[in-house]
Amino acid sequence: MTDAILKCAVRTKVGSRDSRTLRALGRMVASLQADSDNDHVNLHFDEASFHTARRGHVHLFDLEFGGKKESAIVNELQWDSLGDCLLHVEFKRVIRGQKTESVVPLRFRGTPAGVLTHDLNEIHISCIPSAIPDAIEVNVDGLEPGTHIRKADVTVADEIELLVADDYDIATITDLRASAGPEQSNEADGEAEGDGNEPAPE
Repeated sequence: MTDAILKCAVRTKVGSRDSRTLRALGRMVASLQADSDNDHVNLHFDEASFHTARRGHVHLFDLEFGGKKESAIVNELQWDSLGDCLLHVEFKRVIRGQKTESVVPLRFRGTPAGVLTHDLNEIHISCIPSAIPDAIEVNVDGLEPGTHIRKADVTVADEIELLVADDYDIATITDLRASAGPEQSNEADGEAEGDGNEPAPE
């Protein structure tokens, strides 16, 4: 399943009170971004249908409203402070078969021989809407300390482009000992370098 149809209604009122009312009725509040040819639109649709589509790995949606249909992808999901309840969906208009940019999670697989460190939890990609993956998988199994994982080290489908510089460190593997803080290292050094003249126990 690569796409889904969402039957939407245009929101004539906006604001937190109206949003709460719609959510209580099982509706998801959303917006469709403006572009050079189209205005911003506030929408609502059946929440259960959206979650079902997402569980089915859908990334491309056809939004039906006002007697027309527009193709869109999810641009941003807004959650409550606990991350348990989805509050708002922002869609981005796309053209089927034409490349677009999106952001997907990074998923690290395997156990390295050192400590995995990375600043990125998600990555920008470019591809046609129907080819957007659930995540970009990065295999770190068995990698030795000192390894730098860069764009060329990540295997993706031919139609997907990673939008990072070739020399950007997506992740690195560091030595296990490097994870110890300065205080721990100093304490360890002090114990190792004792002069052996400790007072005898009484």
